[in-house]
Amino acid sequence: MSKFIYLAFLLVGLFACQAKQKSNFSKISNMSFYNLEVNTPDGEVLSMADYKGKVILVVNTATQCGLTPQFTGLEDLHQKYGEKGLVVIGFPCNQFRNQEPETNESMVQYCQKNHGVTFQLTEKIDVNGPATHPIFSYLKKELGGILGRKIKWNFTKFLIDRNGQPKKRFAPTTKPMKIEKDIVKLLG
Repeated sequence: MSKFIYLAFLLVGLFACQAKQKSNFSKISNMSFYNLEVNTPDGEVLSMADYKGKVILVVNTATQCGLTPQFTGLEDLHQKYGEKGLVVIGFPCNQFRNQEPETNESMVQYCQKNHGVTFQLTEKIDVNGPATHPIFSYLKKELGGILGRKIKWNFTKFLIDRNGQPKKRFAPTTKPMKIEKDIVKLLG
C-alpha cells in the first residue's frame, strides 16, 4: 500500500511540474521579442523595444572559448552594417566549461582590448537550464537547433528581423561573415 501512495505522490508531482512548465512556456509563446529585457554589464536595464525597426544579431559569447576570435567578426559586422540598421548584442555565458570566467566589468574590458568590441554586451546570463534568460527561452522556442531547443555551445547566433521575428539560427562554428548575406537580405 505504501508503494502505491508513493507512486501516486510521484505522479501528482510530475503532472504539477509539467503543468507549471506548460504555463511558463505559454507565457513565452504569447510574448514578443520587444517585450523582453536584459541588464547591461553595469546593471542598467536594456529593453529590446529600444531596437524596434532594427535587424538584431543575438549571440551567446565567452572570452575563453576556442571560438572567441569570432568577437572580431561580430565587431566587423557591427561596424559595416550598424548605420544601416544592424544591432549586434553579445550575451556572455559561463555554462560551457566555464569559458566566461570574467566579471561583467572585466569581460567588457577584455572584449574591447583584445577584439575592439564596441557592440552592446549584456551581463552574464544562462542560456540553458532552469535559470535560462527569458530572451534565450523565447529564441530557442522560436528556432530550435540540432539539439532541439538547447544551445549546444558558445557563439550560437540568432538573427531577428526588423519586426522582431526570429528568422534564422546559426551554429556556434558559423563564422560571422558567413551570415553577412542573411543580414543584408533582412536590412533590405
